[in-house]
Amino acid sequence: MGAIDKPEIRAFFDEPTNTVSYLVWDAATKDGAVIDPVLNFDHRSGEATVKSAEAILAEAEKRGVKIGLVLETHAHADHLSSAPYIKLKTGAAVAIGEHIKEVQRIFRPVFNAMDVSGNGSEFDHLFKDGEHFRIGNIEAEVIYTPGHTPACVSYKIGDAVFVGDTLFMPDYGTARADFPGGDAHELYRSIRRILSMMPETRLFMCHDYKAPGRDQYAWQTTVGEERAKNVHVHEGVSEDEFVKLREARKQRWWHRCSCCRPSRLTFAPASFRQSSPTAYITSRYQ
Repeated sequence: MGAIDKPEIRAFFDEPTNTVSYLVWDAATKDGAVIDPVLNFDHRSGEATVKSAEAILAEAEKRGVKIGLVLETHAHADHLSSAPYIKLKTGAAVAIGEHIKEVQRIFRPVFNAMDVSGNGSEFDHLFKDGEHFRIGNIEAEVIYTPGHTPACVSYKIGDAVFVGDTLFMPDYGTARADFPGGDAHELYRSIRRILSMMPETRLFMCHDYKAPGRDQYAWQTTVGEERAKNVHVHEGVSEDEFVKLREARKQRWWHRCSCCRPSRLTFAPASFRQSSPTAYITSRYQ
């Protein structure tokens, strides 16, 4: 068995939303992708800016990386997305898992957003489970990992997996599963699918909140570390035990949520409606 390619990865952390975005590229070809880019939002003023997106674009320019894809792991509920802005600046295609259609259909009546297609046609590409693509010469695979939402996918790019909202760092646990369409049983099975990979496989988180006793933000770990140390789902935790834990941790409130949409934000104040494709709420995920 040949060696697995190792992509170059640069992380960008947005502290107001505790979100990690990534620039990923093939060092040989300089072809790259952006994963889960954040659109900055100021609560007090109600204004959105592209500071985080510009940082990603500047890094890509510095390294000579050609951004061809923007990959969303799911319909985000804690930050706005700058995918449309990056597409505007680079011509990159915006892609997400095909089950975004289900998320759109769930939330369209909730927010009376009848202009949402319900078929995902707002995106450039809808990935199927197991679909393969390339970033330069590096093989990539889409892994359907529902549970947090019905639309969640993870991206395996070479030796690295970008897990979206499934796992957090081992000392913090796992994502919540109590949004409409969420399912703790599915989340457990999705996590086990990720943890069935080789122990040295690198895992990159979508969020970090600094677990009690840890002073630094962190977002990279391995399958082996998660199997051994994850406080919610380490080796030996059964599906029933995990579901009982997640049910006990359900949040009692959440603010605003929306379907992911690349052309404009669907369920947000009118001032955002030309700026972002995803959702915004203020509750944390653990």
